[in-house]
Amino acid sequence: MTESDSQRPRVLIMAFQGWSDAGDATTEVLQHLGGLIDAEVLHVIAAEGYVDFQVHRPKLVFDEAGNRVLDWPDTRLLGTVQRPSAVLGAAAELAAEPVSENNGTDESPAETVRRLDGTPVTDLFLLAGVEPARDWQNFADEVLELVDVWAIDTVIILGSMFSDAPHSRPIVTTVSTESAKRRAETGAVRSSYEGPAGIATVIDLALAEAGIAPISLWAQVPHYVHSTPSPKVTLALLDKLEEVLDIVIPRGELLAQANEWESNINRIAAADDEMSRYIRRLEESRDEALAAESTGDAIALEFEKFLEDDRESKPKFEDPDENPER
Repeated sequence: MTESDSQRPRVLIMAFQGWSDAGDATTEVLQHLGGLIDAEVLHVIAAEGYVDFQVHRPKLVFDEAGNRVLDWPDTRLLGTVQRPSAVLGAAAELAAEPVSENNGTDESPAETVRRLDGTPVTDLFLLAGVEPARDWQNFADEVLELVDVWAIDTVIILGSMFSDAPHSRPIVTTVSTESAKRRAETGAVRSSYEGPAGIATVIDLALAEAGIAPISLWAQVPHYVHSTPSPKVTLALLDKLEEVLDIVIPRGELLAQANEWESNINRIAAADDEMSRYIRRLEESRDEALAAESTGDAIALEFEKFLEDDRESKPKFEDPDENPER
């Protein structure tokens, strides 16, 4: 590992099916990222003792040998596995036989998560599972142990919630953290939420108490399309992850899926007058809120400019104590 590699933050992104996964938006983010980085299972937090199997039942599947096995709803830590032998072998082949860009083919390089300088991200970890039904504090302790063992520097907790959000407008995302340093680095805010909490909040507070400042990233999902996945919300979360982490995430088919999702809702609403009126009210409310916010920002900026100009235009009076001749 080079010195620059050792200084790069090791990032853990986590999400849980259930209460904090409206529209399947957050778990779809992890699935998308996992495919891009060829993530493999590094550790398993067993579901036994945490998960209600009558709510999240194990699934019967066939393994590679054709045997029937149970796939339990465990929580899995995933990441890119580095295999030195494979890396050295590829390096030896490249040294022995120079090749042109894209290995002499017309194919594009494999899509993966990259840094702004174009280098692949190999220090990204994902924690995926279902929200436990019990023993949340013990579960949070197991997550903290993973963060410690794998020397994680940055933890991002994803969440999505149903809201009075119109599907036809940009998805609202919120980045929050208790750390003033993280807020300065990312433009996050300090959450003012009070109310029912999920496992994401329990883990957030446990990490903060342990001296690790997690970042929470939440998105709003239109509540009137709750029965289907929301790829537009997944895209919004990926956009914000790029911004927070200074990385580039290929979108694959998500953009087309998001456009189709929005078109389908428009088609359904067009055949339902009541739904159309309701969506128009949501759109008007959102547009008014954005206009008020923009106007408020503009007024604040002008006021700051006025104060600055006022300070510069004021005459500078001498301090009598600094002029002994007076």
